[in-house]
Formats: sequence, C-alpha cells, structure tokens
Amino acid sequence: MSVHDDLTSVQRCLDDLHRSLGRLEQQMGGGGLEMRRVRTDADHLRESVALLREAAPGLAGTRRPDLVSIPDTPYDSSLWTDSDDEGLGARDRHAP
Repeated sequence: MSVHDDLTSVQRCLDDLHRSLGRLEQQMGGGGLEMRRVRTDADHLRESVALLREAAPGLAGTRRPDLVSIPDTPYDSSLWTDSDDEGLGARDRHAP
C-alpha cells in the first residue's frame, strides 16, 4: 500500500470511530468526564492525521534549499545610483 492509501484507510477508521462515539454518547450521555475525554482524544487523532496528510506529498520531494553565501565586503555603490531611498523618495525630488 502507498502512503496515500494508508492515510485514507486511517481516515476511514477515524470516521467510523467518530460515528461510533456519537452513538455511544447518545446511549450513555455526553456529560461524563470519560466521554468528553474519549471525544477529545478522537478529535486530536483526526487533527494529527490531517497534518500527516498535508505533509505526506512533500515527504518524497522535500529537499533543503541550497545555501547562498553573502560576502561581508560592501556592495558596489553604482548598484544604487537610480534607486529611491525608502520613505524619502528620489534624491533629486523633495518629499511631500
């Protein structure tokens, strides 16, 4: 089985568990601490499987990006001749 098939199977089982807990809650009442705890645990499992499903397609293709080294030497000032100073505008114009 593929990861996708396994996750789908787990999701089906959790859906069955959710339905079964609903029926059990109707029979026993939902006010007890034990029932709320089981419901909360089942909800956490559903959330965890959803996170796994989101991460699964990227597991095979996840690759750390190549690092780019940035030199400590100053940049060539000619790179900035036609640029605007942020918040101040161009050098030959006045700010409003």
